[in-house]
Amino acid sequence: MRNEEGMRNTARLITPTVVADPGAARPQLGIFLCLLSMLIYASQDGITKVLVKDLPVAQLVMVRYGVFLVLALGYALYQGGVRQSFRSRHPGLQIIRALLAVGEALLFAVGLRYLGLAEMHALYAVFPLMTLALAGAVLGEFIGLRRWIAAAIGFTGTLIILRPGAGVFEPAALIPLLAALGFAVFNVLTRRISQHDSFATNMLYIASVGALTVTFAGLPAWVTPTPAQGLLMGILSLTGVVAQILFIQALKYAPASTLQPFNFALLVFATLIGVVVFAERPDTWVVVGAGLVILAGLYAIKAKG
Repeated sequence: MRNEEGMRNTARLITPTVVADPGAARPQLGIFLCLLSMLIYASQDGITKVLVKDLPVAQLVMVRYGVFLVLALGYALYQGGVRQSFRSRHPGLQIIRALLAVGEALLFAVGLRYLGLAEMHALYAVFPLMTLALAGAVLGEFIGLRRWIAAAIGFTGTLIILRPGAGVFEPAALIPLLAALGFAVFNVLTRRISQHDSFATNMLYIASVGALTVTFAGLPAWVTPTPAQGLLMGILSLTGVVAQILFIQALKYAPASTLQPFNFALLVFATLIGVVVFAERPDTWVVVGAGLVILAGLYAIKAKG
C-alpha cells in the first residue's frame, strides 16, 4: 500500500487518486494530516533501522506484505470480489510494477544497514525528478525547460552528497539511488496502468505478487524475533495503514498540489530522528545537497513549462 519504508512503506506506493472535496476544503487540516503521515513514515524508517541490525530484511518485508495482502483482499471483497479485482487491462505491467515495489522495499531496508536516515532520504528524495525525466522519455509527457532545469539542479545536489572522486564516496550510497530509480519507474507505470485499472486492482496485484515473491526469500531466512522485536514488527505493519489513511484524508481536505511541497517534510523528520535517536551527524555536504534536491523538487512542482 511506499514505501515509502526504511522499507519504503508499501502503503505509500499505491495512493489512490483522491480529489479534494470543495465543500470540505480545509487546507490547514489537510496540511496537518499530511505532515502527521510523513512523521509516521519517518518513524517507521527509524524502527526499520533498528530491526535490520538483527533480523533479515526479507523477513521484515514479508511480514508487512502479509498484513498488506489481508487488507487488499478485504478491500477487493468490499469493492465487488477478488476475481473481479484481478481483471486487469495490463496484467504483465501490473506484475512488473509489483516486483519493482518489492525490490524497492528490499533495497531501502538494506540501505538503512549502511547509511544514516538523513543520507538515505537525501539521496532517495531525487525520485520525483527521476519520475519527471522518465515521464517525458517513456510516456511522452511535455516537461518544459524549467522542469528540466529543476531536474538538473536536483541531480547536482545528489552529486554533492555523493562526492564521487573526492575519496569519500561510499558504494552503499548507490542503494538509495537504485531504490529511487525503481520507485520512479513504478510511478511511471502507475500513471499508465491507472488509466484503465481500478485502485482495487492496483492494490491487489501489488499485495499478492509482492507477498508471494518476498515469501520465498523471507521464510527460509526467518529468525524468531524477541518479544520486543515482535512488538516493533507489529507497530511497523499497522502504522503503515494509519499513515496511509491520514494521507488519503489529507487529500480530501486539500488538493494534491497544495500538499506536494509538504511531502519533503519526510526528509526533515527522518533527519531529526537520525540526530536525536541514532546520534547521526550529517555533514555539511549532505545538508547542502539535500537542500538543492528539495529546492529543485519544489521548483519542479511550481514550474509550468
